[in-house]
Amino acid sequence: MTEETKSFEPTIIGFTCNWCSYRAADMAGTARMKYAPNVRLIRLMCSGRLDPTFVFKAFASGADAVLISGCHPGDCHYISQNYKALRRFHLMKRVLTQLGIEPGRLKLLWASAAEGAIFASEITKFVEEVRALGPLNWPQPGEQVSTPIMEEVTA
Repeated sequence: MTEETKSFEPTIIGFTCNWCSYRAADMAGTARMKYAPNVRLIRLMCSGRLDPTFVFKAFASGADAVLISGCHPGDCHYISQNYKALRRFHLMKRVLTQLGIEPGRLKLLWASAAEGAIFASEITKFVEEVRALGPLNWPQPGEQVSTPIMEEVTA
C-alpha cells in the first residue's frame, strides 16, 4: 500500500430518493449515528429520475464513486420507478466497465425512511470498499492521455 493510498479519502456522490433514502440519511444524522463523511448527497424526487449522465458527470468531475439510493422495490411513491433505476444501474455498471472503471465504484442501496442505521452502516462499508480501490485518477479535461492505441496511431 503506497503512502498516497494510505491517506486517500474518497469523494463519493450520493443520489438519494426524497421519500425514503434521503430521509434515512436524515434519520441517521438526527439520531447521531456515526458514518463516514465522504458522501455528498444530492436529493432527487425519485431514484427513477436519475439520468445516467449525472453519474458519468460525477465521475468525470472527480468523484471516486457514486451511490444511488432509493425506496425498496415495491414501495416506490411513484409506483415502479425504482425498477427503472435498477435497470439503469445495471446498464451503467456495464458502461463503466467498458470505460475502464471498476464496477465496484457504483453502488445501489435500497433504504426506507426508517432505516437510518442501515443507511449509515452501508455508507461506511462503501467508503471502505472505495478506499481499498484507491483514487479513480481519471484524466481531467485538457490532460494528454497516453494509451497503447494512441501511441500506435501517432507512430
